[in-house]
Amino acid sequence: MDLKTAQTRQLTDAADLDAASLTLTPDNRSFCYFAGRTLYATNMGTLRERKLYEIPDGWERCPGMCVGPDGTHATFAESKGETSRLRMVALVQGAARTVVETPFAIADAIPRPMRAQVLYRRADGSLWLVNSDGAQNRQLKLQAGGIGPANWAPDGRTLLYLNFPEDKTQLTTIREHTPDTSTDKLVAKTSQFAHFGFNHDTSVFVGASRNVSSPTLLLLLRVTRRELTLAEHKSSKPELVAPRFSPDSQRVYFQTDRHGKPAIYDMHVEKLVEKTDLEGQ
Repeated sequence: MDLKTAQTRQLTDAADLDAASLTLTPDNRSFCYFAGRTLYATNMGTLRERKLYEIPDGWERCPGMCVGPDGTHATFAESKGETSRLRMVALVQGAARTVVETPFAIADAIPRPMRAQVLYRRADGSLWLVNSDGAQNRQLKLQAGGIGPANWAPDGRTLLYLNFPEDKTQLTTIREHTPDTSTDKLVAKTSQFAHFGFNHDTSVFVGASRNVSSPTLLLLLRVTRRELTLAEHKSSKPELVAPRFSPDSQRVYFQTDRHGKPAIYDMHVEKLVEKTDLEGQ
């Protein structure tokens, strides 16, 4: 989709396309996806596709696939019975290797920016971190309670995530974990965010509330911990609103089925959020 004209064009007609696996490379020149058991990479300009990898017989792919910030590898997990393994496939040669093998189900692998490490989620919801060579595979010591959406800050120094307290009367919080020092701190309490995003310097957050009586999209400032309502998303599934900032922090994008079918929306927030200077970062 061209964001200026809202015109769309078809990129692939692959059978058994897993839409959740569709991932742009960091340079926006190619995209990767799984179709059935096969991983493909397609050039955005020519639409020429290359077969990179096929899930071996006896193994099944786990949810989630991500292309790392350096754009060199696709990372995902496979399972066989009770065993799972984290895999990395080179986007140029298609060579595959196993990072680590575990006796439990894993999913949602996310490479860490600026570090040779990979974050992944265990079936019980806990988050684990492992070096790209398979060393130091360990569970992160996060706040007690349910762990919602989580993602690395752009500089890779910290992990930002939603925490759902065990006490249901308490508010959902945004928390920040620093793996290098094993420290975990509160960023802010929220109006029951189900999903969230943040700008490039993580000074401003945007979240979709799961509060049934107030299904809103909100901005949250880190420094003041105050929220500002942007709009009502009215999505039937708030966790799928998935709000995101544009790279310059001047727009917010989100999706909702408020009018009967899923649609993408954008909002101008330049009067509320300072423009992000990407050239100096």
